[in-house]
Amino acid sequence: MIQENLKKIKDTIPEQVTLVAVSKTKPVADLQEAYDAGQRVFGENKIQEMVDKYTQLPKDIQWHMIGHLQSNKVKYMAHFVNLIHGVDKLKTLTVINKEAKKHDRVIDCLLQAKIAKEETKFGLSFSAIEEILNSEDFLALQNINIVGFMGMATFTENTEQLQEEFSSLKHFFDTQKKQIKLPNCNLNILSMGMSGDYPLAIKNGSTMVRVGSAIFGNRNYN
Repeated sequence: MIQENLKKIKDTIPEQVTLVAVSKTKPVADLQEAYDAGQRVFGENKIQEMVDKYTQLPKDIQWHMIGHLQSNKVKYMAHFVNLIHGVDKLKTLTVINKEAKKHDRVIDCLLQAKIAKEETKFGLSFSAIEEILNSEDFLALQNINIVGFMGMATFTENTEQLQEEFSSLKHFFDTQKKQIKLPNCNLNILSMGMSGDYPLAIKNGSTMVRVGSAIFGNRNYN
């Protein structure tokens, strides 16, 4: 089933769009099945769970941390994480930089923009992102690389609203890409879209989608 779901999704997304299989709460056997079907990029939202899976699964997997980040746990994944999606504080970047340095690595990160109308979603305003990228404190961080932005749209079936939220982030991304010339900021990833809205996100310029239930089936949180 996982194999069929993956094939279906991959057939509908353009080649240049990266599919992140959101595997949080799923057993290792499910991830292995997706891996055997050719999937190499997996997203987890708890560091400990990701570390456990990393130790058990093939080492050519790219691990993406997609959950809200607890700074004190960054050290557990600093030696292997490929991309950290949801960074919404300069302080968090400083911690990631410190831990990356210990492993002589540069860790790729996405800044999370708040595009949803819902209060519950994390993220930075566009002006706060600009403030971070233009700060001297940011420039001093040599072991992180901001490779793009991530945004989570409102949980709604209102297509116009989703369209507006996605296109606002795309416009901001394009503007920043033109303006910013920094050694630790190379914008090429726009991560928007999940199981329910990824086709619309892709139409609005997303280059990376995070899909869980459409691949693995609904989650069991019990």
